[in-house]
This record gives sequence, structure tokens and C-alpha cells, in this order.
Amino acid sequence: MAEEIERVVLITGAASGIGAATARSIAAPKTALLLTTRSNCEGLERTATAVREAGATVATQLGDLTDIDVPAALVALARARFGRLDQIVSNAGRAAKTEFGDFDAADVAESIAVNTLPFVALVNSALPDLRASTWGRVLAISSFVANDIGIEGTIFPTTAAGKGALEALAKTLAFQLAPSGVTVNCVAPGYTRKEGGHAALGPAAWEAAARATPSGRIADPDDIAAAVAFLLSRPARHITGQVLRVDGGLSLL
Repeated sequence: MAEEIERVVLITGAASGIGAATARSIAAPKTALLLTTRSNCEGLERTATAVREAGATVATQLGDLTDIDVPAALVALARARFGRLDQIVSNAGRAAKTEFGDFDAADVAESIAVNTLPFVALVNSALPDLRASTWGRVLAISSFVANDIGIEGTIFPTTAAGKGALEALAKTLAFQLAPSGVTVNCVAPGYTRKEGGHAALGPAAWEAAARATPSGRIADPDDIAAAVAFLLSRPARHITGQVLRVDGGLSLL
């Protein structure tokens, strides 16, 4: 099976939203996808069904990436099922709306544990595969909050810490892996629709976000997935160490 597959891609947070949209965007014959999520088994199976229908080979696995053993186990599963791992999409994460005075060091540590450290563990486990690959790619989903303030007093300082660290790590990894031909990039979405709503923002805040975005709308997950798919593609082989903002012009303000 491994000889027939052109690339093996691990996508975290693949049950819904950007992760699911990314899986659908890159699904094709000769592509193998390892899809994972923490607990949404039903959503993960919906994504798996969609990508199988597009011709991709699929494996799924539930797992909490904050568990120290899970990232390495996922990489090992990719090797066991498909013989190798060529690309990683580190998408799983969580946003928290808060303000100084309402959070402490433990909350910052939790954000880093959720938004940053799984990326480190996945990459460390997969380094031999990435370096050996002829189509090595690492893509991390960051957020506009790493560099910009939210709207109408809505701020995400602990999330900014986790995502800012993620971007810094991705850039240094890009430098380290560039000689082997592996690219490492981030995509930083602006306000993006989430299935079932977003726990950190209420309806009024979403309406305000749409008004504040120069494009006049909230992004769909497919908007973000299109950027991810390009950076994972062969034509993007000379793009590395970058943060691509897909935010409808929000970062221009």
C-alpha cells in the first residue's frame, strides 16, 4: 500500500471546522489521511466518510493531544498503517476570552498545553519521517489573536500566548528543516465560523466581528482550508517560515 500512496497526512482536530474542511480539501486518490480528534467520534466518522468518497485512504483515531503519550502514538499509527508520515496539520486548539485580572499562570500554562505543546510532540516524533519524505510539510493553525487585538473589548491573552509561541516554534523549525526540503508554515485565521457556535463568543460578538472585518463577513472553514491545501501542495515547496493570514483584511486595521 505504501508504494501506491503519494503522501500520508496527519490532521488533528479533524472532526469539524478547519480540520474537517482541510481533510475534504486535500482528499484524493493516492492520498492517505490519519484523522484524529479528542472525543467527537461521530464528527470524525463524517469526515472520514467524506474523504473516502473522494478516493482517499483513511484511518481514524481518538486521542487527547495534551496526553504526553498520544502524539507519539499517532505518529506510530501512521507508520503502522501507511509506512510513513509525510505531512502534519496541527489544527486542534482552543480559544479562551478573558482579561488580565481574571486569569493566572495556570491558565497560560493550560493554553500552551493545548495550543502549543502538541505541535512540539508531533514534530519531535515525526522528524525522521519528515526529513526522509520527498513531500514533507508541517502546517500549524495559529490565530489572528497572536498578533492582533479582538473587537469591542474582546481579548484572548492566554490564547495569544499559546498561538504566539506556536508561530515562533514553527519559524525556528522551518529554519532547521529547510535544508532537507521540508516546509513549515502557519495559517492564521481571522474570525471563522464554527459548527455549533463558538463558546468564547456570543451572537452579538460574531455580528460585531463581521462588521469589523473589511470583507464584511466571517470566514468559512473552507476559506482557511484552501490556504492550508496550497501550503501542503508541491507547488508551495519554496514557501517556508511564513504566517499566512486568512482574515478578510482584519489584520490591515
